Amino acid sequence: MSLSPAPLGDAAIGPGVALAIASGLALLGYAWVGLLRLGPADADAALSPPRRSVPPMALAWTAQFVALFIDISGFGLQTPGARFGFAPALSMTTWLVLTVYLVESRFLPLHSVRRVLAWLAAAAVLLAWAFPGESRPLAASPWAPLHWVLGLVSYGLFGVAVLHAALMNRAEARLRHKQPTPGGLPLLQLERLTFNFVAAGVGVLSLAIVLGWWFTPAWKWDHKNLLAVLGWLVLTGLLVGRRVYGWRGRRATRWLYAGAALLLLSYAGSRFVLEVILQRGGGVA
Repeated sequence: MSLSPAPLGDAAIGPGVALAIASGLALLGYAWVGLLRLGPADADAALSPPRRSVPPMALAWTAQFVALFIDISGFGLQTPGARFGFAPALSMTTWLVLTVYLVESRFLPLHSVRRVLAWLAAAAVLLAWAFPGESRPLAASPWAPLHWVLGLVSYGLFGVAVLHAALMNRAEARLRHKQPTPGGLPLLQLERLTFNFVAAGVGVLSLAIVLGWWFTPAWKWDHKNLLAVLGWLVLTGLLVGRRVYGWRGRRATRWLYAGAALLLLSYAGSRFVLEVILQRGGGVA
């Protein structure tokens, strides 16, 4: 498939150009951050993000939001309704993770993941540009958009939890080998933040599942719903295990990775199969 969004008629020419410009700016900004090396002056600034990366990261973050708004809102299209798909879902997830990172990096030394996040975000933007969302029919219930929004927010929260879990595993490994953690990364604070995000994600996902079941005319146990419920069970089991049995470390993060993977397969995975492999679009997300 071409990297340029497919034209959707004369009314979509303007939004198509705007989407290309916003996506291009986001790619340039993230590539700039990904290629920047951490200098000595930046490495010593433990409580502030690297100064050279702030403007391009902020530009890329803003441009990615604009691209998502143009794509998902169906701005400029003659057919009413939103557009969505697996690639915009992944792009929105990375944007939400970056939002939390930009806030937290003001207070925690998270510079070690800056370049990785930039390249992941660039890949998500490129993927969303190559596979723009497909038109969705108007929802049968006015609560359906809230269900979709809550599902996306839960994706972002679990993405942030996975990021903190990876940092926590790295810090634990360095401590076991008696190596200093980069920037004095606070292990206990990372652990607390990880499970706070997991708890918030489970709460939002629970509400999203309930709304989806309650306001969907014909609830089906398809792959998407089954994987979503399985992911919810795994992540809820993680919280119960931590509360009752005191799960920590690698056992806890394995449960987190498994639950997050199930949720990723739930929507993004099922939509990827339909849109790319089977070449079938449409339907309600």
